[in-house]
Amino acid sequence: MADIWVISDTHFNHEAILTFKDYAGKPPRNGFIDVDHMNETMLDNWADVVKPNDTIIHCGDVLFGHNKLDWLHSNFAKLPGKKRLVLGNHDNLKFLAPFFKDVQMWIDMSDIGLLFSHTPQHASTLAESHRFGDKPILNVHGHIHSNPSPEGPYKCVCVEQINYTPINIEELI
Repeated sequence: MADIWVISDTHFNHEAILTFKDYAGKPPRNGFIDVDHMNETMLDNWADVVKPNDTIIHCGDVLFGHNKLDWLHSNFAKLPGKKRLVLGNHDNLKFLAPFFKDVQMWIDMSDIGLLFSHTPQHASTLAESHRFGDKPILNVHGHIHSNPSPEGPYKCVCVEQINYTPINIEELI
């Protein structure tokens, strides 16, 4: 049986992210020698858990840098899984759309209590019974990297918080 996996904010090829600091002043991507080491770690981790017939939801901010198309063809296209994208604030459809089964602003799986978005959604949105029914909704999101999610029904799946490895949605429901 095929599994569903989720990951966010890979920022492949983003050299500067290795120098960023989180709200606590700590570098969230500490431990990588360089951007190639970071890319290789995430590519290997993805390939280790996701199988060809699995689905993987990427909650945005896929890659940065130069030669995006070449990198996508040489690396990302070879990754296993049926890829779905929740558009992130740094994503460019021009480059990314051909590499994904579909691209959405969010993915509603409220039938199993999940809403996938790039940024954490406001609590009032998650409480909209006309949209999601009466079942509680967990907002699975990215965007905030190593910073904490808002209090409430939120789960950040940025790579910094999931050991740079996609997680199975079974862990979320």
